[in-house]
Amino acid sequence: MRLFQGDTRQRRTFGALFAVTFIITTLLTAFFQTQVVSGASYAERSQENRMRGIPIPAPRGTILDRNGEVVATSITSYSIAVLPGDSAVVHNTLNDLAPFLGLSKENIDALMVKRNRRQHDLLEVTDRATFSQAAAIEERRSAFTNLMVVERPQRYYPSGMAIGHISGYVTEITKQQLEQDQYANAGYRQGMLIGQAGIEKQYELHLAGRDGARFVEVDAKGRVVDPRSTVGARAPIPGSPMKLTLDLKLQEYIHQIFPDTMEGAVVAMVPSTGEVLAMYSHPSYDPNDFVGRIPSRLWGALNTDPRKPMFNRTITGQYPPASTFKTITAALGLQRGILKKDTRMPISCTGGMAYAGRYSRCWYRAGHGSLDLAQAIENSCNVYFYQVGIRIGLAELSRAGVRLGFASKTGIDLPAELPGIYPRGLAWYKKRFRVDPVPSDVMSLSIGQGPNTQTPLRMAYVYSAIAGDGTSPSPHLVEGDSIAKGEPIDLGLDQTQLEALWEGLRLVTEPDGTALQSSLARYKLYGKTGTAQNPQGADHGWFAGFAGRPGGHPEIAIAVIVEHGLHGDAAAPLGAKIVNYYLDRRYKQPFDPAPTLGERWRSGRGGTDGQWDTPNRRLIPFSREEMARARGGSAAARPARPARAAD
Repeated sequence: MRLFQGDTRQRRTFGALFAVTFIITTLLTAFFQTQVVSGASYAERSQENRMRGIPIPAPRGTILDRNGEVVATSITSYSIAVLPGDSAVVHNTLNDLAPFLGLSKENIDALMVKRNRRQHDLLEVTDRATFSQAAAIEERRSAFTNLMVVERPQRYYPSGMAIGHISGYVTEITKQQLEQDQYANAGYRQGMLIGQAGIEKQYELHLAGRDGARFVEVDAKGRVVDPRSTVGARAPIPGSPMKLTLDLKLQEYIHQIFPDTMEGAVVAMVPSTGEVLAMYSHPSYDPNDFVGRIPSRLWGALNTDPRKPMFNRTITGQYPPASTFKTITAALGLQRGILKKDTRMPISCTGGMAYAGRYSRCWYRAGHGSLDLAQAIENSCNVYFYQVGIRIGLAELSRAGVRLGFASKTGIDLPAELPGIYPRGLAWYKKRFRVDPVPSDVMSLSIGQGPNTQTPLRMAYVYSAIAGDGTSPSPHLVEGDSIAKGEPIDLGLDQTQLEALWEGLRLVTEPDGTALQSSLARYKLYGKTGTAQNPQGADHGWFAGFAGRPGGHPEIAIAVIVEHGLHGDAAAPLGAKIVNYYLDRRYKQPFDPAPTLGERWRSGRGGTDGQWDTPNRRLIPFSREEMARARGGSAAARPARPARAAD
C-alpha cells in the first residue's frame, strides 16, 4: 500500500490545454474554411438570398433569305407588370389599365387568378405592349405608381402569312418541353419563349441566345422591396444569325398568286444542289399572331378550320403523284437499258391493254397509237408506261423506288416531315393488304397510282435531279451548316439519257402538249402534268418540271399541287408564272403579270409564243411555223394532240 498518491494536477492541466487547443484549432479551421476558402461562395449565396433576378430576354437571331432579305427579326416591345400588393389594389390597377391595353373583363379575371396563385411575384399584364401604349402609361406614372414597364425584344416576321409554314413561330415553353433533355440541359426555364414549328423549332438552340437579368432586392420572405431599383444586371447575349437558301420575294409572289379558294402547295428548288427556293402551303397562317402567347380563340379557330391552315402540305401532304411519276418510270427504264429516246412499245395504244387477266385503260379512250418515248411523255400515254413498268417488273420497280427515296423522308431541315408511301417489296403488299400482289399491280404503280403517295417536296426534289445532272444532295433550307439528314438522289443517268427525258417534258408545253397554255414567252418550260385520283372528292391537279433560258441549262425546278384541281392544267399555269417571275428577277427583265400563253390569248396579246421587245415593252408573237422552225422541227411533223387531256 502506497502512503502517498502522485500529483494529478499536471496531468489535468495538460489535458485541459489539449482540449482547448483542439477546440480553438477546429474553430479556426472552420472560420478559415468559411471566410477564406468558401467566402466568395457564401457571399454569392447571401447575395442570391437578398436579390432576385428579373429576366431580360435575349433577342433571337435574325433569319435572312439568300439575298439578305429579312425573314424573321426582333423588334422592341414592352412588358407591363403590376407590383405585388393587396388584391384590391392590383384589381383596381388592372381596371385602370384596361383602356390603354384593351383588357376585357375576362382578361382581368384571368390575371387575378394568376395573381392569387403567386401573390408575391410581379404580375405581367402583357409582354407585347407597343411604344405608344408604354408611352401613354409612362406619361401617367403618378397614377400608376405600382407598375413596372420594361423594354424587351419581340419576334417579328415581315412577310407574315407568306412565310408561316417555313419560319414557324415562338411561344412560351410548356411544362412537358421543360422536361425534355434538349431544353433541360440548355438551362431553359418556365416563361421562356421557344420555337414551336418550322425553322424556329429546328434551329432553336442556334437562334435562342442567352437571357440576361436585372437584379432587385427582396426581404426575408422573398418579397420584392422595390422592383424599380436595380442592384445589378447581366446583359443578354443575342442569338446567332442564320441565312436561308430561300428566295423571299419568290415566296411572297407565290402567296400573292395562289388562288384564295383553293388548297395546295408549291416547292421550288435549284437543280441538283438541294437548295430550296420556295416552300408554300395554302392556306397559311400569320406567325406574328402567335408571338408570346397564342390567343385561345385564334388557336381554336385555326385548328377547327376545315381548310387546315396549320397543315404544312409541302412536307406532310401526301398525294398520289399520278402522271408526274411517269417521268420516274421512264428514268428507270432508261437506266436499265429498256428504253432509248426512239423506243416504241410493241403494243400500240388503242385506248387500253390487257395484262395478267386485267384490262387497264388509257385516259384517252380513242388511243394514241404508236409513240416513241418523248411522244409518250408528251401525251401522257398510260398504255406506253404500263408496258415500261411490266418490263421493269413489280419487284424491281419497288426496289428502285425505295432506292430513290419514295418510301422515306427527304430529310429536309424542318420538323414534322412525313415519308412517302411506296411498296418496299413484294412482301410489303402482303403485310399491308393481307394479300399477295398480283403481276398487274405493276401497271398502277408505273403511272403513279396504287399504293404510292408523295409529298410535293419529294416530287420537286426528284425533278431537281432530272433538271440537273441526275443527282442531288438532300433538300435544305439553311446555307452552310444545315442539319438536313436525307439521302442524296442518284438517278444513274448520263447526259444523253437525261436529254431524252427533257425532250418529252419539253413537248408537254409545246402547242400540241397537255400544258400548252402554260408556255412562256421568254423562257423554256419543261414539265409533266398529273391528275391524282382522290376517293374523298374531286381529283387533285399536279405539275412538276423545270425551266431556264432557251438553249441554256434549267435554273429552277418546281412542283405544284392544287387540291381538287381536277387536272394538271390547274397547276401548270401556276408553276409557269412562278418560274417566270424567278427568272425575270434573275435576269432583270420587266415584270409581266400575265406571262403564260393562256393569259396572252385571253388578254388579246395573241400568238402561240413570242419574244419580248424590251425597248418598246411589247410581245412580238411567233407563228406556229416560225416557232417550230426555231426549235428544229416542223409544226406538222408531230401528231395532233387529242381534243381533251385528262392530265
